[in-house]
Amino acid sequence: MKIIRYQDSENKIKFAAETANGILELDGSIYDNPVVTPTIADVKKILAPVDPPTIYCIGLNYLFHAQEGGLPKPDYPILFMKSPTTLQNPNDPIEIPTHLKSEQVDFECELAVVIGKKCKNVSKENALDFVLGYTCGHDVSARDWQIKFGGSQWCKGKTFDTFCPLGPTLVTTDEITNPNDLKIKTILNGEIMQDWNTNDMIFDVPTLIEFLSGSTTLMPGTVILTGTPHGVGLARKPPVYLQNEDTVTIEIEKIGSLTNPVIDEPT
Repeated sequence: MKIIRYQDSENKIKFAAETANGILELDGSIYDNPVVTPTIADVKKILAPVDPPTIYCIGLNYLFHAQEGGLPKPDYPILFMKSPTTLQNPNDPIEIPTHLKSEQVDFECELAVVIGKKCKNVSKENALDFVLGYTCGHDVSARDWQIKFGGSQWCKGKTFDTFCPLGPTLVTTDEITNPNDLKIKTILNGEIMQDWNTNDMIFDVPTLIEFLSGSTTLMPGTVILTGTPHGVGLARKPPVYLQNEDTVTIEIEKIGSLTNPVIDEPT
């Protein structure tokens, strides 16, 4: 099932399914076997497919990305987090920080995993049983705040408002049985910048869920950003960073395209 979260003409937030008969309203929670109704959804605006309680992020999880940065293959997943306030909808703008100024805002296409059931201490053998589905994620990163000004922590450079676009659809696990065999791309102003496959992950999706749920409860709606492949702007010569009036698209096979314009943060 392909699920969308949307705002209707009365500004109510609802869920629907993309079907051969159109976009149809869902009845019930997306975490508890929702039913597709015959009612055509009144879609005014597409929203990020979930409103996550927590956003876990994995750094250096593609082998070629680690190599392009001259960094060793990690022994354990490298974890950081984004605030839920980083969430951004499809087609809404990524804002380059101007108040706490950044001049090195980078793009990172990522497969986003959405947890569907409360879980703790799961094994990688049954980890996918706790996944609701997958969507396109964009780990927007202010490299100057991540590397130079963040006090050796990545979170500040990763957690500015609008720095986590998600969407447009949430594709359930019955349609994606192997999340580690999907083509993934970043397209900036019509030019392909990243073009790879999720099979290059150092730690695959089941291993990440096993690691993140270790002695830790993952709640329904939790989002896991699983890392980015090589080709990021920081590693290019010369570097390529997002600029006002850019348009950036994340594409993932079987999921679709997540597009956002880029603007300077309004003052």
